[in-house]
Amino acid sequence: MPRAVLLDLGGVVLGINVARVFRTWATRAGVAADYFERRWVMDEAYELHEVGAIDFAEYARRQGKHFGIDMPLTDWQDGWNAIWTEPYAEVVELLPRLAQRYDLFAFSNTNAVHAESFYSRYPKALAHFDRMFLSHEVGARKPNPAAFVQVCDQMNTHPREVLFIDDSAANVEGALVAELDAHHLYREREIAAKLRQLLD
Repeated sequence: MPRAVLLDLGGVVLGINVARVFRTWATRAGVAADYFERRWVMDEAYELHEVGAIDFAEYARRQGKHFGIDMPLTDWQDGWNAIWTEPYAEVVELLPRLAQRYDLFAFSNTNAVHAESFYSRYPKALAHFDRMFLSHEVGARKPNPAAFVQVCDQMNTHPREVLFIDDSAANVEGALVAELDAHHLYREREIAAKLRQLLD
């Protein structure tokens, strides 16, 4: 059994739907519904934003230039925060018991705007984590194996003693390189089933 459990947030604990972001931006900008989805990329600005190297205002400015869209910052932010659906109830209900038996942590590629949003929207779902490692605060993001090593150091736990779950195959591959016991799961029922195994 592991000593610690490390979970991704979006797509593992919290429901996300990126299409909601693009639809909100399209509505605010008055363009076709698929305008943003067809043009959006995880570019350098996205990665810089997720490691805290640029703030959301700068990210939105670069997005506006990339898309050829001029919108108020509040419209960019409202769309950005439209990503959330609901926490995964089957997973969240297991967190109190997991926290009693294991050191329980989260590691998310995220940014200050999303963090403020999910902390305010879902305090009960996130209350049982001993600590949440957020890429914009850590200064490193998944799938970089060094990011996992850095997080495990701060957890005071050897990577081999950490069970990690992420909905991204690339992130799981990075975690495996760092020697975590990593699992690629993205369906709520499968994630909950894996966590229940830890409680048997």
